[in-house]
Amino acid sequence: MSQDANRPTHSPAATHLQDRPAPEPEATRRDTSDAESSRASRVWWDGNADEYQGEHGAFLGDDRFLWGPEGLDEADAALLGPRESLKDLDVLEIGAGAAQCSRWLATQGARPVALDISHRQLQHALRIGGGLSLVEADAGALPFRSGSFDLACSAYGAVPFVADPVKVFSEVRRVLRPGGRWVFSVTHPIRWAFPDEPGPEGLSVCASYFDRTPYVEQDEEGRAVYVEHHRTLGDRVRDVVTSGFRLVDLVEPEWPAWNSQEWGGWSPLRGNLIPGTAIFVCVRD
Repeated sequence: MSQDANRPTHSPAATHLQDRPAPEPEATRRDTSDAESSRASRVWWDGNADEYQGEHGAFLGDDRFLWGPEGLDEADAALLGPRESLKDLDVLEIGAGAAQCSRWLATQGARPVALDISHRQLQHALRIGGGLSLVEADAGALPFRSGSFDLACSAYGAVPFVADPVKVFSEVRRVLRPGGRWVFSVTHPIRWAFPDEPGPEGLSVCASYFDRTPYVEQDEEGRAVYVEHHRTLGDRVRDVVTSGFRLVDLVEPEWPAWNSQEWGGWSPLRGNLIPGTAIFVCVRD
């Protein structure tokens, strides 16, 4: 899991490129292009990877495959298929962050490739180690030959941050072999109607679920430094089908009793009442 459950809150984007603190970015809702969204994701994650891994690294582990803040573990969920079936498969993880999920896949005998747009996130993957194949690239332009992988996965990586998810999904379909699975998790779309708060204030609807205007944090010159895109549940399903995939399951993990942590707007209080994560299990026929 590497991105917006990933992002603890909509807090000011940090920078390690300046000696003085950057001015607090302005939070707004406005349209953004695919190129602007991509640039903002690279800048934000390069600047915030250290804080993110420091804050959430212990929960994520070095070689666990968690689908979201609820703590649903691929070792138990088997959304990619039975564990024994992963051996010798070529797997692409998109938005890999420090490659925790890829590292777990390697322990199962798979041959994972961990891809991320952020150079700094991949440096954390190198720091943890494991001899993984790491690739710095945009999810909308995958640098692989067609039919290179048996499986593709993304735990909160890339998908919530791209303006054109169909472009990404089509690229994933291209690099998958026939019969390959594409499984990805995102913030559950219903969360966009609620404040991003873990307490009782996060339980009252404050915005239209149908407002698809992106959330943007921008600097003093109006350049986006952080972008998230909202799609309704129906939009996500249509994007999957339009890209040529068959949707075989939609998982909405319940909050488990063992998980007492708060992670940004995710918490036991909210998680026991409304879904926080949606996981799409898709097949390339």
